[in-house]
Amino acid sequence: MRDPASTGRISGLLLACLIAWPLLQQAQVHPAVLLEPGNLKVIGHFLQAFLPPEHGREFLDLLFTATLETLAIATVGMALAFILAVPMAFLSSRALSTADIGPGPGGYREAFLRLTIRGLHTLLRGIPELVWALVFVRIFGLGPAAGVLALGLTYGGMLAKVYGEILESTERAPVRALLMAGSKPLVACLYGLLPLCGRELTSYTVYRWECAVRASVVMGFVGAGGLGQLMDQAMKMLNGGEAATILLTFLLLVLAADGLSSALRAWINSSGKIESPAGFGLQGGLFMMALLAAISFSFRGLELNFTDLFSADAGHQFMDFWLAFLPPDSNPEWLARVGQGTVKTLAISAVGTAFAVIFGGLLALPAASSRRNPLRATTRFLLNALRSVPELVWATIAALAAGLGPFAGAIALGLHTSGVLGRLFAEALENAPTGPKLALQAAGTGRLLAFLYGTLPEALPQCIAYILYRWEMNIRMAAVLGFVGAGGLGQLLYVELSLFHQAQASTVIIAMLLLSIAVDQASAWLRQRLVK
Repeated sequence: MRDPASTGRISGLLLACLIAWPLLQQAQVHPAVLLEPGNLKVIGHFLQAFLPPEHGREFLDLLFTATLETLAIATVGMALAFILAVPMAFLSSRALSTADIGPGPGGYREAFLRLTIRGLHTLLRGIPELVWALVFVRIFGLGPAAGVLALGLTYGGMLAKVYGEILESTERAPVRALLMAGSKPLVACLYGLLPLCGRELTSYTVYRWECAVRASVVMGFVGAGGLGQLMDQAMKMLNGGEAATILLTFLLLVLAADGLSSALRAWINSSGKIESPAGFGLQGGLFMMALLAAISFSFRGLELNFTDLFSADAGHQFMDFWLAFLPPDSNPEWLARVGQGTVKTLAISAVGTAFAVIFGGLLALPAASSRRNPLRATTRFLLNALRSVPELVWATIAALAAGLGPFAGAIALGLHTSGVLGRLFAEALENAPTGPKLALQAAGTGRLLAFLYGTLPEALPQCIAYILYRWEMNIRMAAVLGFVGAGGLGQLLYVELSLFHQAQASTVIIAMLLLSIAVDQASAWLRQRLVK
């Protein structure tokens, strides 16, 4: 019997090939390079140098300090992001709009304010945190302060967007009733809105802290402290033993952060609905005390002095630095180079994501198996290992195997994202309803066809949403992989900032921002049409 959807599938496959071909050319994908004897010898010697891992007492003490610094940067950075995000989320959301509950003045003023605030958090999250970190290192010098500020700005924009979307998607009848009764917006929020979406907001914040731990590692590569800075030093000194120990620490840290984040989200989701601010409960109060203690301990441990950072001298230095970015360089020749870098960055993100969809999808099949066997355990460990190694580390290794250029960036993105998407795909397959699959098997269908026509269609919408979301994230990371020679906008930015050519760097940052916004919009458009 002919599949009625075969025509659409074949057409979609042909269209995908037409789109993929120029992207593969721009990403300079040449798999044969990986098998050249010279490159295999270089990568073999490099990997051989990783054994045995460094375990000297002095180095382990330094590693422990850097690990604590990474956790502290993530925690304080998230605290700063939360402080920025909360007012932006409320001001950019229609959930507390008094102009929406009836006739009266203020509608246009509120609409203009919402548009302005949404533009602000689009700007903050559109510039990758690694770029912010590089800029702050140039202003304030090496150290964790640059990492904290960079995380606070980028994650502040991300939190503000998601917080606003959660607030707007929550049932608004209680808050509207309070506003119509004359309650102040803050009171209406505390008693009419937060009790309904408090758990979701808290759960997402905890998840973002988990992401911030990974991000704080990456920012160390530009001198923002923590494990990343230690790893960058080890890689530059070609000290494989130290690099191996740091990579193992990455893995353990990510696994620990994942476990803690999952446990906290599970506790939050099972703790019951908060009926009022007074109903937070003893456990909630203890949680808040522990959270504040962690933030305070992290702040003290980093020895941050924001008074010095935002003193008059620092303020003048900050303004002088940013004024040098104006006006952006609009020379046609430079714009053409930036345009080429933009296309290469887009190609790196698309090819890397496509590779991850294939490789991560193959690993997800045994990882999602209901049978607890060695293959399932091995693939799950491999997925965790792939996503534990930061993209910049993968890019450094890939550059040894494939040479400098976009292909190394695409490999790095593909390897890291395979771990992320493979885990998410496995969870989607595990959570898919089993009814269609069992019905097909009961009718005599084989296991493969039962999976293809029973399980996969149930999990596919969620998998597509994950793919598009990761593509949004990868476009930002692709924009900075050039810091280690992977081409694209990142390489242009790194070179121009190193030469203190701020006007040229400004043009590159604007291109990064516009590309990020364009991909966000394209991803949202595709989700509306593909995910139902």
